[in-house]
Amino acid sequence: MADSAVIEESQPASDQRRQRVQAAETCLAVLKALANLGGRASLTAIGAAVDESPAKVHRYLASLMAEGLVEQDRGGTQYALGSEAIRVGLAAMRQCDPIRVAEPALIHLREALQVTSFVAVMGNMGPVIVRFEEPSLPVTVNVRVGSVMSMLWSATGRAFLAFMDSSPQVESLVQQELAQASPSRRAQLPGKKPLEQLQAEIRAAGCASIRDTNLPGISAVAAPLYDYTGHVVAVLCALGASGGFDPDPQGAVAQALCAEARTVSASLGFRAQS
Repeated sequence: MADSAVIEESQPASDQRRQRVQAAETCLAVLKALANLGGRASLTAIGAAVDESPAKVHRYLASLMAEGLVEQDRGGTQYALGSEAIRVGLAAMRQCDPIRVAEPALIHLREALQVTSFVAVMGNMGPVIVRFEEPSLPVTVNVRVGSVMSMLWSATGRAFLAFMDSSPQVESLVQQELAQASPSRRAQLPGKKPLEQLQAEIRAAGCASIRDTNLPGISAVAAPLYDYTGHVVAVLCALGASGGFDPDPQGAVAQALCAEARTVSASLGFRAQS
């Protein structure tokens, strides 16, 4: 029987490269399937996930184990992500800065829609703008990097309120704003249980939107940014003059913003539930 090395040498270089690429793709598919299965799974489960025979998958798992990317438990029935895979994952997590990752989204929104866009994170006093982009013809607003946004009357704050995990800090800020609000402002909130209904409406829409609520003549839309744990780490917001800015959750601006937010969240490692 001819030696495999001889067979490979007899193949054209292009075929050899193609086979190596296909092998690498399958190997990565096996590794990603293991990760998607929770980081630990049987040979049968991994084979089903990549639609390959257990025998073929076993060969790729052996290669991954040789590199420390996969390990096998003592019973030999389960495979798990190895120390090298964990090291790679930790390195990737360290690069998942939501502000840096969101910068291309801000620029794209600014250039494609000619809107002001920014990213805000939750601070001690409320949502704080940390990155800000303006179009060539900016809208005059008194918010900049470092500005603290309202929890109840800004789209940014409402997005945090609806999508962020509940916390005593957020609850305290909301109750303080509610207590200080004028009767006319309180009347802008919906229903007999305004906070619960507001959260439900925003979650159903997938984003928070306002028109002339926080600043006269200004409309805005905001959507959450999730990290790999599924927690909200920031909010992406777009705003513009109410006369030329449609804040409707089904409108073009909101749909573009939500698409950018999903892209940023995916880059941060978030996997939406199907």
